[in-house]
Amino acid sequence: MVELRAVRHRYAGRVVLDFDQFALPQAAAVAVVGHNGSGKSTLLRLLALLERPTEGSVLWNGTVVPRRPAASLRRRVTLVEQRPVLLRGTVRDNLVYGLEIRGFGRSAVNGIIGDVVDRLGLGPLLGRRRHELSEGEIQRVAVARALALRTDVLLLDEPASSADTAAAGALYRALAAERAARPFAVCIVSHQLEDAYRWADDIRALADGRLSPVTPENLFRVELPAGDGVKTVRIGSIEIVVMTERTGPAVVAIPPTDIFVSRERLASSARNVFKGRVVGLAIERHGAGVHVRAEMGGVELVAAVTAEAARDLALAPGGSVVFSFKATAVRVF
Repeated sequence: MVELRAVRHRYAGRVVLDFDQFALPQAAAVAVVGHNGSGKSTLLRLLALLERPTEGSVLWNGTVVPRRPAASLRRRVTLVEQRPVLLRGTVRDNLVYGLEIRGFGRSAVNGIIGDVVDRLGLGPLLGRRRHELSEGEIQRVAVARALALRTDVLLLDEPASSADTAAAGALYRALAAERAARPFAVCIVSHQLEDAYRWADDIRALADGRLSPVTPENLFRVELPAGDGVKTVRIGSIEIVVMTERTGPAVVAIPPTDIFVSRERLASSARNVFKGRVVGLAIERHGAGVHVRAEMGGVELVAAVTAEAARDLALAPGGSVVFSFKATAVRVF
């Protein structure tokens, strides 16, 4: 539906995004994860047609979007920023405003608003004003306002960053219910991998403005020493052995599927063996596997195992675990 091609985007001469392609297909649910400053929010602004890339093209259904997109096209995309701004007036005023200026009648407005209010539990807040809301409530109102517009593309920047667990769950359930009722594409920026795996169809990672060639976990900025072949890099308080000819600043990635999980150290040829404790388990959306988060000397690593292996190993938060992976498994980019 909306696509970025051959994009290189700069702020004050500094490259903040640099990739060949990023596509958000029709009716897809895509999560984008990455460290602070990786370019996630800028990516959303390009997808929302709020900015033009310094280099490259934006396409809508295969057609290049002109430098000044028509208002009718802009209205097909809605962006909810991490710190959304509410209009003056009550929560209800905010929810109905966008529909009224689009020409919806009162009965239609009431029906649409009623649906999103029920799904996000906003009934008790309808008469409140901005200063009477918490940050988490403001985010929920902004998401509800966006859902009410029923656009073709919905872009959400950390929509649950200020929400507690219950409110975050309600938000993602509301998104799922809305997508079940009508097809639309949604792209969610989040630093919560568990949320991404639970609610997204596709997960992509940004690191220093570039799309990662592997899944988004276990991405670390490092300084590679001079020399060829085997090198050791320090990440937090652990040292990871890598195989690369690159030197200088880089990003290393350890695919979770390349990490062997055990309860005790086992004899193997793996150069990287770390013992730590489990801090969380996340079941993939389709239930095929489990992502194991473990703290290893102050560094959090994520490994992927089958649900059967997780049961056999009796993995549970707080329990001990050993992660092993080869130097050749570490990707460098």
